[in-house]
Amino acid sequence: MNDFSKKDAIYSSPLEKIVDFKFDEKVASVFADMIQRSVPGYATVISLIGVMAFQYAQPGTNCYDLGSSLGAASLSMSQRIPHPDCAIIAVDNSPDMITRSRELIDQSTDGIPIELICADINDVEIENASVVVLNYTLQFIDPDQRLQLLTRIFQGLVDKGVLILSEKLDFADETLRNEFDNLHTIFKREQGYSDLEISQKRTALENTLIRDSLETHQQRLAKAGFFSAELWFQCLNFASLIAFKS
Repeated sequence: MNDFSKKDAIYSSPLEKIVDFKFDEKVASVFADMIQRSVPGYATVISLIGVMAFQYAQPGTNCYDLGSSLGAASLSMSQRIPHPDCAIIAVDNSPDMITRSRELIDQSTDGIPIELICADINDVEIENASVVVLNYTLQFIDPDQRLQLLTRIFQGLVDKGVLILSEKLDFADETLRNEFDNLHTIFKREQGYSDLEISQKRTALENTLIRDSLETHQQRLAKAGFFSAELWFQCLNFASLIAFKS
């Protein structure tokens, strides 16, 4: 059995040059630990994605996990969806993430089968979908491409389909932004990350993780066609919305 509990120590030593964050083999090998210790409320979001898939997945439809990383959201859906004729399609553009997620998914023998696709989510056709998950993924997409992606998702959803969108939030008010960023820093320290690790990772993510405010997300989802986009979970500056097609 493969070890998926390797501790994240990527930024624990001083780096001469900090390059932009990439979902490569080094990150894939520690991602399970990294995401749990970096994103407050992550386990709750993953669990409740399964609950929402139970509620909203429709017989004979597809459920997509876009930017699936190690497949945690896919597995949560797989174990809860009550319709055996549903298909779960997990898409990630990192070959290393796909390799690791395939190993992890192979260890699970229950639930709806999961199809893994290594591709850019901007190039994947969304069709006959009742549930689409973007779990901390949109923030890594070029801001100029976000509305187009959400519109394609909307168009690929069946009636009464839903999009679950989880993101790290920005705030228009600089004071609020700083307050929540400081609280997030304290959270990471309490998970065992050093100030050096926090600082170096922040620099690595500076040009790759571009945040939007809650209001920006809701306005963009409305432009894409969703009639309602509701905040169902927030922990510090991390939030998840559910958007309804009709």
